[in-house]
Amino acid sequence: MVYEELKALILTGKIVPGTRLMEIELANNMGVSRTPIREAIRKLEKEGLVTIELRRGAYASQISTEDMVAILEVRQNMEGLAANFAAQRATDEQLESLRLAFENYNKAFEAGDTKGMIEYDTKFHTIIVDSSHNKVLMQMIEQLQELVLRFRYIYYDDFRRAEKMPAEHFEILKAITSRDGEKARTAANVHIARLKELVISENVQR
Repeated sequence: MVYEELKALILTGKIVPGTRLMEIELANNMGVSRTPIREAIRKLEKEGLVTIELRRGAYASQISTEDMVAILEVRQNMEGLAANFAAQRATDEQLESLRLAFENYNKAFEAGDTKGMIEYDTKFHTIIVDSSHNKVLMQMIEQLQELVLRFRYIYYDDFRRAEKMPAEHFEILKAITSRDGEKARTAANVHIARLKELVISENVQR
């Protein structure tokens, strides 16, 4: 439970990258001893979410521009393929769920609800992957989900970055519901490519 809670705090950005993890403070906040905190930190280090430096302590790992670009490069290929399969294989129920996720995302966007946007952005893409009905692809993308979630919380820290998302999601939805696999792949590729370009351009501007 300590591991899961600490992991969630890092993934959702409540513990921001670069924050030092103070064992005593964390133990007091969670109402546990330092031992499970220490064990959780060691486990999270193996997953790349924590960095332990000799004589300095443990820190929530930074996410570099290179890390984000690498995540997006993999997503672009895998989710483009998933969208192609989804257009061919999605059930009527899955198509309806995808429409609902799209609509709820737009409502959250219009309300300026960042938490809702992250939730329905995640759901929108998850439904597409599930609709591929390809177990191998689903398992491979599942391994990326935690990294993608952490990226989303960082990405949405500036609401302006999401301005083009509803239109891009619409193009993906339209292609999938039209059962056009190649258009779905292209729309998904364009969506991720634009995110990648934004990440790179923001880093250059800094």
